[in-house]
Amino acid sequence: MPVPIPRQRAIPAVESGQAQAASPCGDGQAEDSAKDASATARRTPDTAGNTTDKVENNTTHTNLTLLLIEDDPAGSPIVPDMLDQAGKPIRVRTARNLTEAGRLLTDDVHCILLDLALPAPGRSDSDDELAVLRHVLELAPRHAVLALTASGDAERGAEAVRVGAQDYLFRDELDGRLLSRAIRYAVERKRSESAERRLAEGRLRAQENRRLERGLLPTPLLDGSPLRFAARYRPGRSRALLGGDFYDVVRTPDGTVHAMIGDVCGHGPDEAALGVELRIAWRALTLAGLCGDQLLNTLQQVLEHERADDEIFATLCTVDIAPDGRRAGLCLAGHPSPLLARPGKPARLLPYDNNGPALGLLPGARWPRTQVELGAEWSLMLYTDGLIEGRIGQGRERLGQEGMTEMVRRQFAEGLRGEALLRAAVNEVRDLNGGELTDDVAVLLLDRVP
Repeated sequence: MPVPIPRQRAIPAVESGQAQAASPCGDGQAEDSAKDASATARRTPDTAGNTTDKVENNTTHTNLTLLLIEDDPAGSPIVPDMLDQAGKPIRVRTARNLTEAGRLLTDDVHCILLDLALPAPGRSDSDDELAVLRHVLELAPRHAVLALTASGDAERGAEAVRVGAQDYLFRDELDGRLLSRAIRYAVERKRSESAERRLAEGRLRAQENRRLERGLLPTPLLDGSPLRFAARYRPGRSRALLGGDFYDVVRTPDGTVHAMIGDVCGHGPDEAALGVELRIAWRALTLAGLCGDQLLNTLQQVLEHERADDEIFATLCTVDIAPDGRRAGLCLAGHPSPLLARPGKPARLLPYDNNGPALGLLPGARWPRTQVELGAEWSLMLYTDGLIEGRIGQGRERLGQEGMTEMVRRQFAEGLRGEALLRAAVNEVRDLNGGELTDDVAVLLLDRVP
């Protein structure tokens, strides 16, 4: 069965930009008239003085395109000549039914003028006077829609707006100026509604992401421990709560406090997800009784199975503090050594001679455990390299571990402790860098005060 050819109402003032009158073309002439209306051939002299045919696409002359959906057997035009706000003709396409409308509904259509008297195909709810409008809204969710109804049927028009149309017009009151304004208003209102919807959806996604990321941040398990805990976390990603750095602190039933801090190379969402996986795996393995080399070897297996690329690695520092709080075991996997501060003594870095390779670099690697004496009163700070790799001023020099150690010594001497110390340290590093740090920063502090 041949597919009907949609009518193209030939209005030169609309289609070709020339104010000449023309009668509507028949079905068999639709394609030819559309071609004639979409481009105008002109003969212009070239640089040599010869005349050549120059074809200009008519989209450069029109700002708005209207799709009229109405069944008019007599073919009498109900849409007058129209100009947009810039004085350019508004292009008009005509479809006699929704099937033709679906074929003419291209991306360059800005607005649809729909006759509400049209039947909706495939609708069993014949009592629904707005079934055709609902069908068009499903067909063209991104297009502005004007409802066309009988004169005086304002109630039906208002209901059409409540359903989703941008406005309604009376068939018997159409004129060029009124319709032009209505089209421009409908298009701008649709753009505003779409922008507001995208903004609301973006805010909702951002809230959901923030709730998800906040839920993935660790909650220390230190019930029964006399140690004080503080942490500071700043992801390098803009507007993110979670980066590739990760940390955790738990107390096992024997009274030992286990602390960990790590850094997955990179600071995107994939690295953040991998960091969460490693943190959760570390907590599970620690509560299961693993520590030292055995724990790190298992974590490396987790990393190798979960990473998206064989070149991804992670650095890690683990500390297990004895129940009496006076000594600890230290394991380093390519990670900076913690800083220890005690009353009457300058802050210093713990030994890092037995620093093993980062996780994911060497299969079958080993990570020695170093015994460290802490004393009766102390503060132990674990950190990621984002804290020490910030620049100092405008030059290429970085803060480094020595610079960080001197900074923390001074802040301890000023009496800063806990959250206040970490906040001051991160803020000073950022100020020295001359702005926000590009890498993730995680710092945790454990204090023992008799």
